[in-house]
Amino acid sequence: MLLLVYFASLAPGKMLLWCYLLWYLVNVGALFDPSPNIWLNSAGISLVIGFALLLSVSSTAGQYSSTGRWQTFRLFLMPFCVSSFATLIKGHGYVLIFPSNPRVLALSLLVRAVFVIVCTLLRLAIQRAGWRPADGGAQPS
Repeated sequence: MLLLVYFASLAPGKMLLWCYLLWYLVNVGALFDPSPNIWLNSAGISLVIGFALLLSVSSTAGQYSSTGRWQTFRLFLMPFCVSSFATLIKGHGYVLIFPSNPRVLALSLLVRAVFVIVCTLLRLAIQRAGWRPADGGAQPS
């Protein structure tokens, strides 16, 4: 139930981040290459850039800002996704970030549209039940 409340209460920015992840997963799934070099290089880039991003959100006193575990995870995940994506699409006819394969493009759009619709329907259902997602799923009033 907690997961449903989480998705029902997603702010637009967080919903967009989830859409980015879904887009990445569809495209990587379509082009997956089990070569360890791709994934190890991406992990190395993720560590270097992730630490730099973590430092960029630290305070001037050297203390880390109130970055939560998930935000820290995202600071390392994003460079991993970018570098692995860039390696995987090389030579596959992508235009900017869009696949030339219409099936992959359509699936990517469909998955994201379904996600947004499900989140919206969850929000409406929870509001109708009298729950307030902002309360973290408090019981109906």
